[in-house]
Amino acid sequence: MTTPKHLARTEFVILMALLTSIIALAIDGMLPAFPKIAEDLNVQSPNDLSLIIAILFFGYGIGQLVFGPISDVIGRKQPIYYGVAIFCVGAVLSGFAPNFEIFLVGRFLQGFGGAAPRIISLALVRDEYSGNAMAKITSLIMTIFILVPAIAPTMGQAVLFFASWRAIFIVLFAVGVLTWTWFGIRQHETLPKASRSKLSLAQLKYGVKETFSQPTTVACIAVSGLLFGIFVAYLGAVQEIFTSIFHVGESFPMYFGILALAIGASSFFNSRLVMIFGMHRLIFFAFICMAVLSNIFSIYLTQLQLGVPPLWLFMSYMILTFLSVGFLFGNLNALAMQPLGHIAGMASALLGSIQTLISVVIGGLLGRYFHDDILPLVLSFGTISIICIGILWRWVKKT
Repeated sequence: MTTPKHLARTEFVILMALLTSIIALAIDGMLPAFPKIAEDLNVQSPNDLSLIIAILFFGYGIGQLVFGPISDVIGRKQPIYYGVAIFCVGAVLSGFAPNFEIFLVGRFLQGFGGAAPRIISLALVRDEYSGNAMAKITSLIMTIFILVPAIAPTMGQAVLFFASWRAIFIVLFAVGVLTWTWFGIRQHETLPKASRSKLSLAQLKYGVKETFSQPTTVACIAVSGLLFGIFVAYLGAVQEIFTSIFHVGESFPMYFGILALAIGASSFFNSRLVMIFGMHRLIFFAFICMAVLSNIFSIYLTQLQLGVPPLWLFMSYMILTFLSVGFLFGNLNALAMQPLGHIAGMASALLGSIQTLISVVIGGLLGRYFHDDILPLVLSFGTISIICIGILWRWVKKT
């Protein structure tokens, strides 16, 4: 089969969503297996168990800095080939790991390799689209991408019904092979040789200077990192929140999936509304809603509620909060990349790696407080949303 010059928009969106989703599948598919992994690999502390998430994000942050600039030099396709292959090696290593240390090495490789399809797909979209049209495509990708966190814990739970937790990594390996094959056959190279840059220290300095000379880009990087930091902490504690605080047992994947679908639903609506209202208005609207909702709920929890609130009330708050989040990530990434189309690979690498670094630091600081009480989670959304509004108001409102 010959490679088509241009994919239809539907196939392009689905393929980009799959490339983006590999990391999400490697994160969320593990959540139901945390207790079994801890038992089998003799993990004693919950803080050590959270390394399953943290070490993947660490590898992911480093991988973005490597694969992003390379994609500006040799094109978009080859680095994705290499990254998905490394991801598959990491999946096999974790799946057959005899101890927790080897397991974490595999997780690092999954994060490092998975960074290539995740970050280069953003540059690939920027090669094909710009402005509000890019925001629309990004939102459509996010809509499909969110289905992965929605179904990944259920997939992990289903595997655990029939096999060991190690079989989850066989599934991850199979997804990697499928993605590698589909991308290789169907997607054309979007960066022609004439547009590629030479890898040099001067080029790297230029890319960094160009990226950080854009106030809007810098503001969006900071805001995305802060917001994503809450999610890093949330992912490390969400299994305990639902099973230890709310005692939902094996129904945990269902509740987790409902919240993920809330983000997907609002991302879908954002793909329509962004063409009418624009990225700026929707971003501010979402953060204002999150700030008001979270701070009102925080007051309720501290002044009126004794003990754990009803599950339906917590879920209602989280659904409304995640609906706000769905209007943010796609728009923030598109807004950050808007002035940087000429260095899309380098810019997407810096954007993603710095976001990841900020989120890992914020997530590490917050995550230790999320295991026993929901108030720190609610306060985090309320406080960080106000901080983000201030940053965006100062640096983005006039752009």
